[in-house]
Amino acid sequence: MKNNAQKASRLSVAPMMDWTDRHCRFFHRLMSHHALLYTEMVTAPALVKGGALHLLEYSPEEHPLALQLGGSNPAELAQAARLGAQAGYDEINLNCGCPSDRVQSGMFGAILMTRPDLVADCVRTMQDAVDVEVTVKCRIGVDDQDPEVILPAFLEKMSEAGVKRLTLHARKAWLQGLSPKENRDIPPLDYDLVHRMKAEFPHLHLSINGGIQTLEQAQAFLETGLDGVMIGRTAYHQPWDILGQADAKIFDDPHEISPHQAVERMLPYIEAHLSQGGRLHQVTRHMLGVFSGRPGARKWRQILSSKATQAGAGAEVILEAMAQVDHMGHVA
Repeated sequence: MKNNAQKASRLSVAPMMDWTDRHCRFFHRLMSHHALLYTEMVTAPALVKGGALHLLEYSPEEHPLALQLGGSNPAELAQAARLGAQAGYDEINLNCGCPSDRVQSGMFGAILMTRPDLVADCVRTMQDAVDVEVTVKCRIGVDDQDPEVILPAFLEKMSEAGVKRLTLHARKAWLQGLSPKENRDIPPLDYDLVHRMKAEFPHLHLSINGGIQTLEQAQAFLETGLDGVMIGRTAYHQPWDILGQADAKIFDDPHEISPHQAVERMLPYIEAHLSQGGRLHQVTRHMLGVFSGRPGARKWRQILSSKATQAGAGAEVILEAMAQVDHMGHVA
């Protein structure tokens, strides 16, 4: 039985291009039974015009799982949402936050913050097409917009369109003058604004995203009234630090798994991937940070980085790397 995505969104892992693919999500799910996981952004044209249905493939173990879509054509997004719902996703999310150049030319992502009426049309059409919940991830504004003005107006428009759950990346996106990478760090964070939006729109389920690096930070946001916390790069680079303890700390479930156990439980998945013609590094590139901060972590990363890309590399590479980090956290 699939879990409830809204309940799971107390803690979620952000959709991240080139990172949160199905191998990454399977690994993350081993560490947390409850956190909500997201796909990389999938563009509606890729599904509807390009027929790239392989982008929707996932393992059943990944639930609760959300599909993030990019696009701005309501009919196209509705069809893409329908394909996502048919594939079994627990939530369909519309990207109104990605700042890449490609996103601007394609009229999706953060540029949509300037077109709230169009976004409302998109989400209404998507909602009409599917039974699963349609959500929105957005920035607090773009370029010269005043977040104090634009964000409440945007949320009001989303609420009127029937959206009940949004994730707010607490930074502006500067589409003129900053690269996508710079947009992840340079615009200042405004957590207070997100708290004010929760006070102004208490009926909306609001999650906060941007710059959150510890579970303690996540707990503090939840305790001060926000409904959910989305963590991006830290969850990827230090997955055990976030996900390995998330069930106990965030979801009141004593389930906890050690980094070694997480790696060991990946071995059957990796063997299956290799038997289907996959390459070892396609999976292990997402596992480099699991021992982050522990003695032997550097050697673990070095062995995987240098050997997993070699032709014919198999599980023996993982075992060799894991032998560098013993179960007590001391160098073997």
